[in-house]
Amino acid sequence: MQRTNYCGLITDDYLNQQVTVKGWVHRRRDLGGLIFFDLRDREGLLQVVAEPDSSCFSNADKLKHEYVVEVTGTVRSRPNPNKDLKTGNIEVLASSITILNTAIPTPILVDDESVSEMNRMAHRIIDLRGQKMRNNIMLRTKLSHEIRCFLNDEGFLDIETPFLTRSTPEGARDFLVPSRVHKGQFYALPQSPQLFKQLLMVAGFDKYYQIVRCFRDEDLRADRQPEFTQVDIETSFLSEMEIREMAERLIRQAFKKVLDVELPEFPVMTYADAMYYYGSDKPDLRLENLKFVDLTAQLKNCGFKVFNDAANRADGRIVALKLPSSVTLSRKEIDELTKFVGIYGAKGLAYIKVNDVSKLNEEGLQSPVVKFLSAEDLSIIVNATNAQNGEIILFGADRAKVVNEAMGALRLKVGHEKGLAVGEWKPLWVVDFPMFEYDDEADRYVACHHPFTSPKDEHIDKLTTNPAECLAKAYDIVLNGWELGGGSIRIYRSEIQSKVFDALKISKEEAQNKFGFLLDNLQFGAPPHGGIAFGLDRIASMMCKAESIRDVIAFPKTTKGQCLLTSAPNEVDDKQLTDLGIARLPQN
Repeated sequence: MQRTNYCGLITDDYLNQQVTVKGWVHRRRDLGGLIFFDLRDREGLLQVVAEPDSSCFSNADKLKHEYVVEVTGTVRSRPNPNKDLKTGNIEVLASSITILNTAIPTPILVDDESVSEMNRMAHRIIDLRGQKMRNNIMLRTKLSHEIRCFLNDEGFLDIETPFLTRSTPEGARDFLVPSRVHKGQFYALPQSPQLFKQLLMVAGFDKYYQIVRCFRDEDLRADRQPEFTQVDIETSFLSEMEIREMAERLIRQAFKKVLDVELPEFPVMTYADAMYYYGSDKPDLRLENLKFVDLTAQLKNCGFKVFNDAANRADGRIVALKLPSSVTLSRKEIDELTKFVGIYGAKGLAYIKVNDVSKLNEEGLQSPVVKFLSAEDLSIIVNATNAQNGEIILFGADRAKVVNEAMGALRLKVGHEKGLAVGEWKPLWVVDFPMFEYDDEADRYVACHHPFTSPKDEHIDKLTTNPAECLAKAYDIVLNGWELGGGSIRIYRSEIQSKVFDALKISKEEAQNKFGFLLDNLQFGAPPHGGIAFGLDRIASMMCKAESIRDVIAFPKTTKGQCLLTSAPNEVDDKQLTDLGIARLPQN
């Protein structure tokens, strides 16, 4: 028979009606001659009852976990409702039970939260039957749907771009695909559709979007995937403000439609301010009261050598992070935090516990470093931080890069572990990023975003005179300390693109070889254009409050880039390699 309803969608409205449902046996109980079992489908659970005098009782008696069955019966009220189930007020009295398929015992149990993630990924099909993963994947589907609806209503065109394209490595390594027809030549899987979407603007498709897979062969961090899903958007003739306004409306609508959440105001913060106050270009504003206080200029003549050295080096920085009096740190906790900042290159963690702010000495200020600080130094610290009795001040003093990374991570760790976060959702825009950063190893500037990002109009001359001071028309949207998406206004005039390549020490020959198909077409009347791309995996994981983006991806890879379900990557036979003109390197 045809299914009439999903198990999890049957309510009191169906009382006394006949329904046909299909799904998996989740749990079975025999009680007082009756057989009860919960039937599970993608929408949830439904209790089914088989009475001993019914024609379906013999089939009910054969049921085991994960058997696939079809049930027809009448909806009735449950004598003992289950408040934990959507369908907890009703049950189905079975008149017909058909076993559609049997099942062997599963290697892991559905909804067993004690199973390790590695086991869950190895047996992903069983894991996906569980309520948490089922809900996550369905929320992700709804999120994608709402994003498409918004962009379609805004007049954007969903246009596909190639997966097999040329390698244009900038930053992460490309995944390469050998060509069988053109031996010795390779396609690359795209790290993003960046160049194609810009070309679509030149072609006149002024509003483009795509929910697209992207690929990066990089060393995976804890919550990255070699293949990930991007909401890719590009548009012509809109200003930076107009693109940001559209993107903000998109995120607001997605949260409203999917979670029924009204996001608060999106403040705008410059990159410089984000780094100055939070040590991060994606600050978590739920910890708004935990801000850095910069002491670099004020402690240049400090008696404490660690502070003095940092304050007087060109790339040095000293910051103080004051914790409220509600936070206590034991000696053991401080030792653990010292080890923690060491992960980021910090050589130590200085601190001061403020016992009596009126006494600028070891009696009023408790710390091993107080004896190295003059009364003037201590006065500077206390006044700059507005320290009060019972508060703790933590310090970072080193190269600015080390201080920002170590103290930024420390701010998040202490803030969240000590319950200092305020508010559930805190979005913001970060703008005015640097165009370039200097790569000491390569001995040249590299693009902070990508080499097609436009400089701010007033900084174009700095491309040739002082690239380090050049700011970009780039913007990131941040939520709760995570980057949801980033974008920029693109370069559409060839003379500016040439200046950017010069600043990056990319020769005309190299630029033409790598990007000639873009540069040539930009000369055919390219419009002003820009865009943004969102990480769909990240947005979905935040909406689900998932511990990892792996929990919102049906078939994810491990942090080593492996699929435990299919055992990919795997070796291939010699014939396949011969067809591709590839030989194995000898193993040492």
